[in-house]
Amino acid sequence: MDSKNQISFGFQTLEQQCREFIEGVLSEVDDSAHDLNHMLRVVKNAKLILEQEEADAEIVIAAAWLHDCVIIPKNHPDRKRASMLAAEKAGNFLKGIEFPKEKTDATKHAIEAHSFSAGISPQSIEAKIVQDADRLDAIGAIGIARCFMVGGKLDRMLYNEDDPFCEKRDPDDTIWTIDHFYKKLFKLPEMMHTEAAKKEGHVRVRFMEEYLMKLKREI
Repeated sequence: MDSKNQISFGFQTLEQQCREFIEGVLSEVDDSAHDLNHMLRVVKNAKLILEQEEADAEIVIAAAWLHDCVIIPKNHPDRKRASMLAAEKAGNFLKGIEFPKEKTDATKHAIEAHSFSAGISPQSIEAKIVQDADRLDAIGAIGIARCFMVGGKLDRMLYNEDDPFCEKRDPDDTIWTIDHFYKKLFKLPEMMHTEAAKKEGHVRVRFMEEYLMKLKREI
């Protein structure tokens, strides 16, 4: 592996600073699907992808930690602006610590581009890794749990009584939580940019499909 991919001792300080910052942000936010554990998992995913991709680890790790430093509810009209607001907030934070100035814009772009709803295409390998790392946390066992947490918070029904699995209708995840699997989540693996994320994404989606088979039998 290229030396710039390695997570060196120096990154411990960066990670600690980012963690303290994001903990402060989250202490004022009521969103259990975007809590500290979500940040930890995204950082972990990013590090795993970094093991197979040549990229600037400092940018990736900073962006992974800070990608959700502004959280706006999924049903809020400003939801699409969340990642752009997060990028600006993260950029201001990074100016106050010993983070390389020449890497700040690249880190902000990685944060802006991570969001599905923002629709911003990642232009760098670092941004692609962060987007993949975040999207991996939306699928698999943890993805099912997070989907249901969001659905419950927004008071959405679990499934459509007449067609629970969107066999004869278009999914509408503004009403039924299970529809989100078909509307977005099942599409994520093919939208991944890195081979490592794409491979893991397909594994996670297969688990979700198995879950739906069990749910179908119970219904």
